[in-house]
Amino acid sequence: MGHWDWQVFLQDPGGKIPTYWQWLLSAWGWTISVALSALVVALVLGSIVGVIRTLPNSPMWVRFGNAWVELFRNIPLLVQIFLWYHVVPALFPAMRDVPPFILVVLALGFFTSARIAEQLRSGIQALPRGQRYAGMAVGFTTAQYYRYVILPMAYRIIIPPLTSESMNIFKNSSVAFAVSIAEMTQFAMQAGEETARPMEMYLAVTVLYVISAFAINRIMASVEKRTRVPGFIASAGGGGH
Repeated sequence: MGHWDWQVFLQDPGGKIPTYWQWLLSAWGWTISVALSALVVALVLGSIVGVIRTLPNSPMWVRFGNAWVELFRNIPLLVQIFLWYHVVPALFPAMRDVPPFILVVLALGFFTSARIAEQLRSGIQALPRGQRYAGMAVGFTTAQYYRYVILPMAYRIIIPPLTSESMNIFKNSSVAFAVSIAEMTQFAMQAGEETARPMEMYLAVTVLYVISAFAINRIMASVEKRTRVPGFIASAGGGGH
């Protein structure tokens, strides 16, 4: 193994970016943009699907939610990326002008939404049934009951698995290289080939992934600490009591 040459990051890669270091920071920005955008999509869709899977007296919606979860969590993420990039535009011509960034965000968001939906369903079912009766007693509609009683508690319960999903979605964003998104994995592959210094490039990218994951972990830990319900312990079985 040769010596380390960290000065390679100060070299000029040509084009519009002055140095490999600035290119790496730009790639980090793209990675963050993909991950955060996909997380928003996943939280919105996952919340909707998670709720409809627990609706009382709505078997059709429950079946739809179950089908959504089974579909998107059982197809490999990379396959879903290619489906959105190659198949969807062929089936729907209006999608041909959609930027690859949006397609990757949708693929990653839909994939993660299935996992969040399952976590939210478990969180809702872990709540005591007495809360449902209390909501009915004060005259809440189903929408009001979920909005004011169930969801505020359920989200608090699922913060730990949401932390894991937030970290996973950041790491899973690396698949964006497959459709030429200029994120960190693509940077490492391309810059490593150009400079013949793949070890330095991949190690730098690894460090940034670790820093990002650690930051997400600390942010979510702070949210969990601030929103924890004193004295509440969710049932292990997730079925209420």
